[in-house]
Parts: sequence; structure tokens; C-alpha cells
Amino acid sequence: MEKVKFELEVPIHASPNMLYQYVSSPSNLQEWFADKVNSRGKIFSFVWEDSEELAELVTKKSGERIRWKWVESEDDESYFEIKIQVDPLTKDVSLIVTDFADDEDEVEEAKQLWENQIEELKHTIGA
Repeated sequence: MEKVKFELEVPIHASPNMLYQYVSSPSNLQEWFADKVNSRGKIFSFVWEDSEELAELVTKKSGERIRWKWVESEDDESYFEIKIQVDPLTKDVSLIVTDFADDEDEVEEAKQLWENQIEELKHTIGA
């Protein structure tokens, strides 16, 4: 079944460099994204309560974006990416999340989950 791609843009008051640390390092991801995060090479382990998900780091561009691919979904085109965007005129900073939901019905729920995680991030960094 084809997954449904969605994007979410959330303004955030923080420096791009600091934000990048929080979206790319396991210890910082653990503060807002998952209960526990480990990495071994390109493989990241994300733990929520009793469930562990493995994701492969696909691309990262320092200060700009990071993309992972869930190991269990290797036979489709899905991934999740966190991109830091700075408006050239206003210098406003936004996080742009690209992710995939299993079907159209799950898009809103998935967006809500990301919004909650990003609220946790904002709280963690005092943004």
C-alpha cells in the first residue's frame, strides 16, 4: 500500500545551529523526541515506552537538515526528515518536518504527534 507524504512547518524561536544539535544528536533527540535514542554508525535506535524502532541515517547537512529511513519500511519510498529553514528577509526560523502516514486517515494523527513532539522541543530549549 502506498504511504501518504505530508509536511508540517512550525515556526520556532531558536538559532539554527542550536536547533540542529537538538534534531541530530542522540542525547538531544532523547530530550524531546523519544524516551531513549542510541546510534551505532548510521543506525539509530528510537525507544518509546516498550517499543524500539530502528532508522538508518540517510542524509544530513550540518545546520540544515537530517533524514532517516525506518528500517522496517525499506521496501517503500518513505522517510522522515527534519529541516531547519531560515527566512532570508525576516530571519524567522521554522522546522519543516516531512513524514509519511500509512493512509489518508492517519495524516492528521501523525501531524498531531509531530506537533506535540515539537512543543516538547520548544519547552526543552526554552523557545
